[in-house]
Amino acid sequence: MGIKFIKVSVIYFAIGVLLGMYMSMEHDYALTSVHVHMNLLGWASFALAGIIYYIFPKAGNHTLAKVHFWGTNIGLPLMMGGLATLLISGSEQATIFISLGATLVVISTILFAYNVLMNVRVPVITPKE
Repeated sequence: MGIKFIKVSVIYFAIGVLLGMYMSMEHDYALTSVHVHMNLLGWASFALAGIIYYIFPKAGNHTLAKVHFWGTNIGLPLMMGGLATLLISGSEQATIFISLGATLVVISTILFAYNVLMNVRVPVITPKE
C-alpha cells in the first residue's frame, strides 16, 4: 500500500499547486482553505503514510491500510468539493458533503494511527554466528 499512497499523494500535490497558482493569477484567495487541505492532507499526510507503510510492510499490508487509503480518497475529495462549493456559491447544502467527507477522513486517520501503534515495530535482528 505504501507505493499507492505515495503515487496518489503526488496527484493531490499537483492539484494543490495548480489551485494555488490559479488563486495567485486571479488574485482571488477564496479557496485558500481548499488549497491548504489538499496539500496537507492529500500531499504531506498521504506521502508520509506511504513512507511509513513502505518501511513497515506489516502495517502497509494490513486491512486497516486499505481502509485508510479508500476512506481518505473518498472523504478528501468530498470534503474539498463541498468546501469549494460552499466558498464559491455560498450554498449551505454543500455542508453535507463537507461533513461526510470530513468524517471519513477523521475515521481513516484514527484507523491509520491505530494501525501504526499496533503494527509498527523495531525489527528483530538475530545475531549472525
